[in-house]
Amino acid sequence: MEKQKICIIGGGLTGLITAITLSKLNLKVDLITGNINQYIKSNRTIAISQNNYDFLKKLKIFKFSKKEFWPCSKMKLYTEAKKKEFTEIFELNRDKKQKKQILYMMENSIIAKYLIRNIKKKNIISLKTHKKISGIIPSGLLKSVKFKSKDNSKYNLIIICTGSNSHLVKTLFNDQSFEYSYGEVSITTTVKHSFIKNNVARQIFLNNEILALLPISNTKTSIVWSVKKDIVNKYKNKNNLFLKKRIKFYTKYFLKKVKFVTGIEYKNLNLLIRKKYYQDRVLLFGDALHVVHPLAGQGFNMVLRDLASLERILKNKINLGLDIGGSEILSEVSNETQPRNFIYSLGIDFLKNCFSFQKKSLKDFRNKIITTLNKNNFVKDILFNLADKGFKF
Repeated sequence: MEKQKICIIGGGLTGLITAITLSKLNLKVDLITGNINQYIKSNRTIAISQNNYDFLKKLKIFKFSKKEFWPCSKMKLYTEAKKKEFTEIFELNRDKKQKKQILYMMENSIIAKYLIRNIKKKNIISLKTHKKISGIIPSGLLKSVKFKSKDNSKYNLIIICTGSNSHLVKTLFNDQSFEYSYGEVSITTTVKHSFIKNNVARQIFLNNEILALLPISNTKTSIVWSVKKDIVNKYKNKNNLFLKKRIKFYTKYFLKKVKFVTGIEYKNLNLLIRKKYYQDRVLLFGDALHVVHPLAGQGFNMVLRDLASLERILKNKINLGLDIGGSEILSEVSNETQPRNFIYSLGIDFLKNCFSFQKKSLKDFRNKIITTLNKNNFVKDILFNLADKGFKF
């Protein structure tokens, strides 16, 4: 029986990991992307849960050294006190019995290098670099991708991993999403510092700002700072001296001899919830489906959970000899992933709003609830499982 063929559009982390995962299902895979080397230049980092770490481990792509996946055994939350110091209000520890970490930190550039190297070694994945796709068109019962001229390749299934702002997504799935701008910008950079046992991920809730300190080695920490756009526009310049000065001021309570080892990257922060996940042999994936605030570090975790579901469903259908692009199969993928993504996205948005209170009375009430929950191990176990595995239906 001839192998079914799948096309993945987009060469970011989502497209790369999706191509490798599905290539293990006895499928022919084409990966269409622009300049693939652009994805190894980012200084961004990603947090993944223990459950998703275990999923990636099954793929046998990485060495799984600390250089690739830095383990964090604790997560601590802080609020700003009157004297410009910080008060710890919540702490979540790893599950020692099951040997589960709170999270693992990955550097995008390092992970992208490994994925690209792996793809180039695999004959089953065909890498196609094109500048622009003009459309997806019918080709008999299957689908083809159109560039300046029609591509003769025919696909049972096309998966779009280009993000929500791509022309292709907007053309095929126009006005089929709920979008909301937070009016904030995510500032990311990496700092080097004196040697410490760097295994604690920290979230500091400032006045309408959120600053995350995410360890990536004993001497390096990733900084993710959510700031209002007007502040960024006011102080952003070529050298970013003001923003760097503020980062140093906030990190001095935890890190010593801080030096910036990468530039600063900016990204507008939005909430996106997609209403429709698929149409005729075309499935949206990754940021094209859901974009959430980075405060909970759950964006890529949601992608990996979707990928685990997609892999399992397609594997079962292939074993039954079914067409993987059939509407009933894509409907099954959507029905399994969409409800949990919807609830999870709204839950993260609710947390974001809770940590954006301006009134002191509301902040005090919020902090009192959190410190109370901090004393309840049963609640902590629930929160740990939600962060680790997401919602199960």
